[in-house]
Parts: sequence; structure tokens; C-alpha cells
Amino acid sequence: MNNREAMEAGLLYNPGARDIMEEQGACLDRMYEYNHTRPSEGKKRMTLLREMLAECGEGCYVEPPFYANWAGKHMHFGERVYANFGLTCVDDGDIFVGDRVMFGPHVTISTANHPIWPHPRDMGWQYNKTVRIGNNAWIGANVTIVPGVTIGENAVIGAGAVVTKDIPANAVAMGVPARVVRMIDGHDREYFYKDEKIDWALIEQLEAETGGE
Repeated sequence: MNNREAMEAGLLYNPGARDIMEEQGACLDRMYEYNHTRPSEGKKRMTLLREMLAECGEGCYVEPPFYANWAGKHMHFGERVYANFGLTCVDDGDIFVGDRVMFGPHVTISTANHPIWPHPRDMGWQYNKTVRIGNNAWIGANVTIVPGVTIGENAVIGAGAVVTKDIPANAVAMGVPARVVRMIDGHDREYFYKDEKIDWALIEQLEAETGGE
């Protein structure tokens, strides 16, 4: 097994090897170009995003600046993924993001880790573990997601949380470390904020006016 194969297998490898650094450098050049596009250059941004990411579904949008070790080369986006400013991804390993996932500003997703034992860490060795985020999840501002975590569909992660363990589908989690505080239920269908009720008739009206955009 060579160094690249060890990297892809989630085993210890040397991320500073010349072949890996050269490939990574070419990716980062494209990310630099993406981050220096103008807000009016929507088509150029979409073209670059599709070139950068391993997979990019329809309707995805990532606000610059966007930071990733491999510029998204190991990131897999479903459809209509939205990321606010400052999404930071240590994407040495794969990151799978489902459809209609929303990221608040300054979210960090990391797949890379280092051994606790100091000697191999001192030598620069690392390993990568896949992160998975299910359909329709909402990741709040300044959330950190560590390597190997899976977040279930429809889950909501509160702002500032540090997600160190898997979060089940339809759960609301928050805190450091993040813990499930409750499950999404019928109350959430009726209220959108404290005692303020969802006006479904208004939503239908606005959907009709905007065409569901």
C-alpha cells in the first residue's frame, strides 16, 4: 500500500508527501480564484464550485470566503446545499452532505486527525475519517464537526456546538460537547419562534408569488 492509498483508506499517512502536496496545491489555486469572484459573477462561481467539489447537485450555493484543505475535492454535495460565509472544511477525507442542508456562518467540518501518541504526531502523520450530514439538516453558526461524525436527516445543531458524536435524525442538539436536547415534534410544526405561530396560509401565498424560489 502506498501513501495515497493509506490516505484514502483512513490509515496513518504522510500528508506532506510531494505527490500529495502538488495535487493539493493545484486545488487551492482554484479555491483562491473562487474566493476572489465578485458577487455579480454567479455563473462563474457555480462553474468553479462544480470543478472544485467531488459532487455538486443543482441549486447549491457557497458564500465566499470558502476554505478547504483540498478546495472541496473530497466533498460531496446533494441538491440545494447552502453555506453562509466562512465555511471551513478540513477535507483530506470525504465529507458527504445531503440535499437541502444549510450551514450558518463560520462552520468548521474536519475529517483529519492525528495520533494521541506524540511521536507519530511529531513526525506529521495523520489519518482521515469520513463525515456525513443527512438531508435537510441545519448546522448553526460557529458549529464544529469533528472527524468520523454522522448527523442524521432533519437534525438541527445549535450555534456554537462542538459535535463529537453521532446525532440521530430529527434531533435538536447543542452544547460543548453537543448533546441531544429534544426531538423535533408537532410543536415545531405549529410554532417557528417561541410563541409565534407559523402562518401556513401566508407561506402558501409567498410560495405562489415567488415560484418556490
